[in-house]
Amino acid sequence: MTFDPFTIIMLAVLAVLIFFMFRNSRKRQADARELQSKVQPGATVMTNFGVFGTILSIDEEENRVLLETTPGVVLTVHRQTVARVVEPSATDQAAVTTSVESGPEFGERVDETPNDETPEIKKSDD
Repeated sequence: MTFDPFTIIMLAVLAVLIFFMFRNSRKRQADARELQSKVQPGATVMTNFGVFGTILSIDEEENRVLLETTPGVVLTVHRQTVARVVEPSATDQAAVTTSVESGPEFGERVDETPNDETPEIKKSDD
């Protein structure tokens, strides 16, 4: 049986696709293992539906996570809904300090109470 060039090219493309499927599968499994190792009580996480919170406890048997979103508000979510662990970066902390030190943003209202440097206008009694 002879193979024409078109058949050889199609088999090569099929082999490359199968190679990339296995590679992506291994990469996803490694990422999932890494995420599960970081998911522990006290970690700040984001869920698949975009809710940020801190993990209070993890129930391994029921696959449930108690997630505190704001003080006093605790959500019970499935363990697989935890999408990523949020780690504060230096740029986030720098942005907070610069926003406090800089002036108001565009469109932001400023409290216009007089301070000690502005002279007071006195009305004269005529």
